[in-house]
Amino acid sequence: MKKLFSILLSGMLCGTLVFGFAACKQKVPDPVTETYTVYAPDGAPALALANLLHENPVSRTSAAPDLSIAFKTTIVQASAIASQVGYEKESENADFCILPVNAASKALGTGERYKFLGTVTNGNMYLISDNEGEYTTENLSNLVGRKVGVVQLANVPGLTFQAVLKRADLAYQKVGLNDPAAADKVNLVPFADASTISKGGNCDCYLCPEPAVSGKMKAGMKLVGDLQELYGGGYPQAVAVVKNSVPSAVIEKFVAALQGVETYLKTAEPSEVVSALEPAYNGFTPTLNANNLTADVIARCSVRFSPAKDCKDKVNAFLAELIAIDASSASTVSDEFYYQAN
Repeated sequence: MKKLFSILLSGMLCGTLVFGFAACKQKVPDPVTETYTVYAPDGAPALALANLLHENPVSRTSAAPDLSIAFKTTIVQASAIASQVGYEKESENADFCILPVNAASKALGTGERYKFLGTVTNGNMYLISDNEGEYTTENLSNLVGRKVGVVQLANVPGLTFQAVLKRADLAYQKVGLNDPAAADKVNLVPFADASTISKGGNCDCYLCPEPAVSGKMKAGMKLVGDLQELYGGGYPQAVAVVKNSVPSAVIEKFVAALQGVETYLKTAEPSEVVSALEPAYNGFTPTLNANNLTADVIARCSVRFSPAKDCKDKVNAFLAELIAIDASSASTVSDEFYYQAN
């Protein structure tokens, strides 16, 4: 009887322990993951997200390593980026977005919907030519009488180049590719992109972005000028913004990834960078790929993060320059637009 009682008691205790463990296990809730959307345009601005995607590879589709915050990252064609913050239904808009500084100023500059986190790219435009000499701030006047083909003349790259000419007190005009060049002005020829630029063209030199610059150099053209240096050490090209509803703890994680991107891009192999970005592309061939992304291209894309508190004055001054050239190209922004960390 004692033996039978011991067996029964043992069974009851084991059952109680198993039930107890199961009950305890059921009391532990599944981790709650908040997902935040991140959008960037194709090209140099996409490189700003390389560290985010490298550090949190699962963030493309699921949770970040701490299982509490997920960043769903998408890279779209440059022409589609403005729409990611312009939907009528606010829930459809990006939580975080990388976009040109002038587009950000026009769409979001009041600060009512989004805040400016900082600049992420600082210019990737260079002068190339068949046989011209090097252009610097000391001899920029040598462009007078010449034709300069400018990719995106009406947007930030072209407007920045016009600002440089204006600072140097050089007269300029816009002309067609086959129009005669004025001898007393810099003659600017608009190009939609770099695809039609080639050695032996109708212009004396061309202002092009990376990675097109490296491609043209491989085809026999040479680098003869650096718009970033001509402007004075870079200019605020692409910026990061965040929706006002995003919690500060999430913003801190995102900003930390942006702060680390310059170091990451300097130390990572280009193939690693391509692999990190590739899954985020939204169904089209990336501008930056295994065939053209090199360490030199990455360096010439000028990717580094400057927080709002450090670049506010520079951004305001740059926007004022753009507005002076073309009043419709940008807008003055309010102080409320700039993010203030807690």
